[in-house]
Amino acid sequence: MSTQTTKSNSRSLIIVDDKIPYIKGALEPFAEVIYLPGEELTPAIVRNADALITRTRTICSAELLEGSMVKFIASATIGFDHIDTAYCRRQGIAWANAPGCNAGSVNQYLASALLTYARKKRIKLRDLTVGIVGVGDVGRKAAELCHTIGMQPLLNDPPRQRAEGSDNFTSLARIREQADIITFHVPLQSAGEFATHHMVDDSFLKDLEKSPLLINTCRGEVFDSGAVKNALDSGSISGLIIDCWENEPEIDLELLKKADLGTAHIAGYSRDGKAIGTMMSLRAVSRFFKLGIDDWQPTEVELPEQTLIQLDGHKKDDESVLADAVLATYDILADDKRLRAAAPGSFERLRGEYPVRREFHNYRIEVRNVNKSTVSALKRMGFQLP
Repeated sequence: MSTQTTKSNSRSLIIVDDKIPYIKGALEPFAEVIYLPGEELTPAIVRNADALITRTRTICSAELLEGSMVKFIASATIGFDHIDTAYCRRQGIAWANAPGCNAGSVNQYLASALLTYARKKRIKLRDLTVGIVGVGDVGRKAAELCHTIGMQPLLNDPPRQRAEGSDNFTSLARIREQADIITFHVPLQSAGEFATHHMVDDSFLKDLEKSPLLINTCRGEVFDSGAVKNALDSGSISGLIIDCWENEPEIDLELLKKADLGTAHIAGYSRDGKAIGTMMSLRAVSRFFKLGIDDWQPTEVELPEQTLIQLDGHKKDDESVLADAVLATYDILADDKRLRAAAPGSFERLRGEYPVRREFHNYRIEVRNVNKSTVSALKRMGFQLP
């Protein structure tokens, strides 16, 4: 590939990250489209582009965009901390992310993580208190899941609390005091009143009353890795489930060894989440450039080989039945094993070659010896039942 792109005609030029699925062919009738690995984008390559469709690995800042013709950036991800929004505003570059696109996927990941951890530790989740830090699209689903399992959620979201009032929210201090598990679903913000960079640091960890399990499925830099390792060693926290890491893709292998479950930033990597992210990005591009495909949606999204789950609840409690259903759709231990067995430097390869995973609503369940309350819980989680 040459170091600079040129337009072959008067149509718009759109550069698309080649890891974004289901998009090829959708824009070609309307624009010239080039597919490239996100890490290969350079100022020379994007100079003549009118739009970029990216993922989080492409840092869209002045260093990349200065002097370019880029008018619009669409990120097929829930996060947008890779976009220098202040620079884009000054330069008149519009942008869009895909809020909530992976909420169902992270919800499935969290369900598998919690139920796997509970089996490993031989504990029951019911009646445990869970602190949910960040109650946006993902955090709301996490709260619904935990309530369905029988846990007691405590919700912390200062921006929402300011906008909506305090009735449904609580302080971090109360979560540090009462939570048996704390799961984080915040955006990464480096500064300001609601900064989240190193939110979990020595100060946060020293005030924990119940030695909770910590879960990070949002952004790696929300955790201070050194502080978390020290907390694991001292017993200030009882466990760690981590999908997002500081300094990705060069992750802290010592932290991985100490974690109960560690995965390669794939919590949001269900095919459903990817398809929704692609759909939201392409529709945003269509609206901006008035392409007329504002209702586009992907087709031929892969299904797993087996979408029928047969459950027998004989001599099993409700939580065990829920675990059987969840783990039939996604067993987090497989991803944990893949990461631990991978050679150093394989983090991005694991993400790029991630196997097919579909969310709960794609599965039909047949039950025997399962009580009505458990059937109701499975339905609330999204499974198909009679």
